[in-house]
Amino acid sequence: MKPDVLVLGAGMIGTCTALQLALRGHSVVLLDRREPGRETSYGNAGLIQCEAVEPYPFPQDPAMLLRVALKRGADVNYHLGAMPSLASPLGQYWANSRGERYQQIAIEYGRLSSRSVTEHAHLIDMAGASDLVRRDGYRMVFRTQAGLEEAVRNAERLHSEAGVNFRAMTGEQLAAAEPALRQRLAGAVHWTDPWSVADPGELVQRYADAFVQRGGSIVHADAMSLRASGAGWQVQSEHGPIEAARAVVALGPWSDQLIRRLGYRLPLFVKRGYHRHYTGGRGPDLAMFDAERGYVMVPMKRGVRITTGAEFARLDAPSTPVQMARAEALARELMDLPEPVEATPWRGARPCTGDLKPVIGPAHRHPGLWFHFGHGHQGFTMGAVSARLLAEQMDGDTCIVDPSPYLPQRFP
Repeated sequence: MKPDVLVLGAGMIGTCTALQLALRGHSVVLLDRREPGRETSYGNAGLIQCEAVEPYPFPQDPAMLLRVALKRGADVNYHLGAMPSLASPLGQYWANSRGERYQQIAIEYGRLSSRSVTEHAHLIDMAGASDLVRRDGYRMVFRTQAGLEEAVRNAERLHSEAGVNFRAMTGEQLAAAEPALRQRLAGAVHWTDPWSVADPGELVQRYADAFVQRGGSIVHADAMSLRASGAGWQVQSEHGPIEAARAVVALGPWSDQLIRRLGYRLPLFVKRGYHRHYTGGRGPDLAMFDAERGYVMVPMKRGVRITTGAEFARLDAPSTPVQMARAEALARELMDLPEPVEATPWRGARPCTGDLKPVIGPAHRHPGLWFHFGHGHQGFTMGAVSARLLAEQMDGDTCIVDPSPYLPQRFP
């Protein structure tokens, strides 16, 4: 087995990368310890968020920071023992979430996310996955009038600046659209352009099947065994060593462990998150983000999935699903949720960077090595467009967007 490219990691980012390269005629092996779409890409809200043209900034409001510090909400939790190791990248994250720097980052970030639906559409059609997809957006719901009014102002700004479409809903309109709600809310912002996926892991698997149909191979392997070999790269797999001239690191939250062995010190960190399914009752008609409480409810194949916000902790630290318990209690205020499907909540981790942008491009000290990770909350959203950008760089083609803001060498 002598492919052109090894792609390490079969989540949304790696699988889309392998598929985009195969479509361009490359011989590609996709490697992972598990089946495609079983890690981070499995455990999200299943939204392709073309309206998310600005990355999540570090909170600046003192009241919110105090609430986070005291662990009073469902949106953020942290492990105190992990904070020293997170101090440097989180410090960069905070600094880059302010003023003109954040405004420029948002422009660069939006060039990718605004193209997410269009690029996924091609792959969804190719993979025969339209049955998994709804094309009617999602709702951010608000419990207070002040929160709703601020959100509508922000939506109007994004519509003006980026062409993002939305519908402002009163409490009466929301109640009519979501009859399962148990209480009258202030209203909602209905983002109408995003798509939602009934099983995120299955969509990744469909993409992987399309990749295999186009000549690609999927192999179980130890990605951490990657090493330089002659003029290329080698990894140990279930079939023995596999070599290729080029290798792509698309390991999501595990990427940092590998690239550190090669001497790279990028400002990377993880935000962990949890989800659980509930089945048997009537949940929301559309995906619903309880914006002032920090969790999402979304109808999926396995029932209503509730996803939590961010937990700052070491990647492999034991689970502390306190956010899941809080989110469930808050959701029960709005919906008559049945009992959970899983005995314990699922846990995953999102790969984040200190400057809020993904890392997409060639490693600057190792010929033939490419980096593709760090998409934060939006790896599922950006997978298709980000993979296209990487493939275009590898082939030396004109790129869908200017790749320079995402290149690894932006970091010292």
